[in-house]
Amino acid sequence: MTRPKKEKELNRSHHITLRLTDMEYEVVTAKAKEAGLSRSAYLRKMILDGKMEIGYDIVADLPELQTLAAEFGKIGSNLNQIARYFNTGGIRSLAMQDEIHQCITELFDLRNDVKRMAGDFHGSVKTQRK
Repeated sequence: MTRPKKEKELNRSHHITLRLTDMEYEVVTAKAKEAGLSRSAYLRKMILDGKMEIGYDIVADLPELQTLAAEFGKIGSNLNQIARYFNTGGIRSLAMQDEIHQCITELFDLRNDVKRMAGDFHGSVKTQRK
């Protein structure tokens, strides 16, 4: 069984020949792989669009960060409930004021925890670009 024919406008019938040194070839190949494209697709995109933006997703799977993210979510939920209460005409009370101060204190504590962790975690040299 033969492969189905491409539509006429998708068929690439023009050829461009490009000569590269071994070093240039390796650089193009590495950049195409980094972009997740074939060499041809990478070069085609570079010719037509100019500079290509490559995005990196950096994932830090640390249990401490997951715990902090959960705590930030809980505090954010509490603050949203307080804001909703005041925006619907709620009366300001001493108990509510204490809750607000407690949330702010927890936020400052978590911020300090994140700063402390960020000082210990420097990431991988491979993910850093100049």
